[in-house]
Amino acid sequence: MAHFDFEKPIQELEDQLEEVKKVHEKGKVDMQAKMKELEEKILETKKEIYKSLTGWQRVQISRHPERPYTLDYIEHCFDHFIELHGDRTVKDDKAMVGGFASINGTSVMVIGQQKGRNTKQRQYRNFGMPNPEGYRKALRLMKMAERFKLPIVCLIDTPGASPGLEAEERGQGEAIARNLYEMSVFKVPIICIIIGEGASGGALGIGVGDRVLMMENTWYSVISPESCSSILWRSWEHKEKAAEALKLTANDMLQNKLIDGVIPEPLGGAHMNISETYDIFKKHLVLELNKLVGTAPDKLVQTRIEKFSLMGDFTEA
Repeated sequence: MAHFDFEKPIQELEDQLEEVKKVHEKGKVDMQAKMKELEEKILETKKEIYKSLTGWQRVQISRHPERPYTLDYIEHCFDHFIELHGDRTVKDDKAMVGGFASINGTSVMVIGQQKGRNTKQRQYRNFGMPNPEGYRKALRLMKMAERFKLPIVCLIDTPGASPGLEAEERGQGEAIARNLYEMSVFKVPIICIIIGEGASGGALGIGVGDRVLMMENTWYSVISPESCSSILWRSWEHKEKAAEALKLTANDMLQNKLIDGVIPEPLGGAHMNISETYDIFKKHLVLELNKLVGTAPDKLVQTRIEKFSLMGDFTEA
């Protein structure tokens, strides 16, 4: 498993544990006490490191190649998924996936950005960066969900909307803005969960909901730390400083009242214990769904608009 620079003390202890296990398996020396000692030390070191992660370190964890992606959550937490394709105008954007599903017996429309795990998949999914047709497909599915009175679940994991010239020519800004407008007035419950990266308008395009939650080791910001650093300092070298200034972690976002809750992850991140991650994710999603299902449509819309209207500070000149 890939390790980050800040995980080097953990990796060194794990390497020691592997060596001790090899000696023990040969049967010449009983190393059980030493193994137990190392295992306890690894756990203590992990707790010490992960209780004080910086913003940049959480950004790194959110990008870990073994973290679950949207289709992984759909496969393990939802039942009877039927994927729907196309925006009925241009094409089927593979960076945005969605369709009918059920969770704990409740039918929903689940939509999310999908990345790839290898070079071929990343190219196929455009690195999880949707084009305008991806956002228009998402909007089509959300309108269908409203027609059938189904809750909408949006899983956000994108480094941003596709920045190419063709995307702009086909109306990238308009497609995202249209989604923001339409999502604010849908008369069905909407739950948005950041499961990895939540960058800029690419995330906001499916990010207007009655409940907006973040997994513990994810980030949500108007810009990535690298891009922020390149604009302010003309270099990526200050990305750590940019990450701290952007206040992009789940705890920062919760303190600033920009999200409604944080979903905890296993010690070390979602990739360290994927089955536990799925259990935690499903538990929190079902809990939020149960709170929202049955709420009067007009109340949903009114509360949602009021919630987003109260965000930020401004003065009228």
